[in-house]
Amino acid sequence: MTGATGEIVIRTGGAADAEAVADLHTVSWRTAYAGIVPAEALGDGLAAQRREVWQIRLTVDYGGAEDTPVLLIAEPAEGGEPLGFAYLVPEHDGRTLLDNLHVRPGLTGGGIGGRLLRAALAATVGPLRLEVLRDNVRAVAFYEREGGVRTEEREAEFPGGHLLPEYEYTWNRAG
Repeated sequence: MTGATGEIVIRTGGAADAEAVADLHTVSWRTAYAGIVPAEALGDGLAAQRREVWQIRLTVDYGGAEDTPVLLIAEPAEGGEPLGFAYLVPEHDGRTLLDNLHVRPGLTGGGIGGRLLRAALAATVGPLRLEVLRDNVRAVAFYEREGGVRTEEREAEFPGGHLLPEYEYTWNRAG
């Protein structure tokens, strides 16, 4: 893929990517969720909380088990900061949770998210599912354009105990 940023590659991430992914996750949440998630959940403590989450996620030793999560990173071929990322978590029921799919603000709509989603689908065997806040209309429209089928509606809990309506979308690889 080529764009304003040049050639883009998708690679598997690891522990060395924790800080860059946490920073991108923070800025993405603050941009995508502004006006959806209560401001205090996106406030000063968010960056430290995201750094802690990613440090833990990317340093746990799964011993090469089949249920080892996978981090996919989109970045310029010549190197540099991540342009986006996806985090896949195998579930015990044969599905895979696409726990995060984020593209750097200002680069959304340029094909990076689609590339990451297709890479996530290629990396899974069974159904792929994700959860998205109902009021994140841009993301909901993207997942529907990309063939996701809405399979659930429920509430998500955000930092501070905030409950927000969300949808689950599924791509059934068997179909």
